[in-house]
Amino acid sequence: MIPLRDDIPSRRLPVVTWLLIAANAAVFLHELSLGPAARSFILGLGIVPARFAIDPGAGAQTLFSSMFIHGGWGHLLGNMLFLWIFGDNVEDRMGHVPFLFFYLAAGLAAGLTHIYTQVGSVVPTVGASGAVAGVLGAYFVLYPRARVLTLLPTFPMAVAEIPAVFFLGIWFVFQIFSGALQLSIARGAGGVAFLAHVGGFLAGLAFGALAARATGRPTRAGG
Repeated sequence: MIPLRDDIPSRRLPVVTWLLIAANAAVFLHELSLGPAARSFILGLGIVPARFAIDPGAGAQTLFSSMFIHGGWGHLLGNMLFLWIFGDNVEDRMGHVPFLFFYLAAGLAAGLTHIYTQVGSVVPTVGASGAVAGVLGAYFVLYPRARVLTLLPTFPMAVAEIPAVFFLGIWFVFQIFSGALQLSIARGAGGVAFLAHVGGFLAGLAFGALAARATGRPTRAGG
């Protein structure tokens, strides 16, 4: 399922969301300019769990740098689409600066989850998906009655409005089952870091609950 838009208008400009998208795009364009050297760039700034087993301090910076690196156009555009649709409302609810710290914290939680579940892996992991998963978790808590216009994988393809809790719930369950399957088949073999998404989403649920208590505003669709 591909989200196209939601039905929650933002009351203020999502400046941080825009800046995060711009930063990810700029880093990706830099990667493209490196040519064959991009491989070394990704290896140096991506999360490699084996590094932490040897020297945790040496790999600590990659918990943050990896959030802004992507492995291809599809990887980048997919993450930025989800951030664009769901990030503006979470930022609107949390405020600009708290949202930025929340985003980075969710990405950190996702990275640590990946390291814990892929101990010893030498495959570099990159992408904003862990942090974006945190945004989805926060949205799940803050806007449970929102609806998401969604492109469905049917033939012929169709578009439908789906409740946000249903859309995000399906997404989360898919990450859990895919991550469990990944662990049972080939730990450390690379591919999509599904359990990192789970860690980011759970962090988003926790931060979203705190934001809901702090703001105390209703979570109805349209406001």
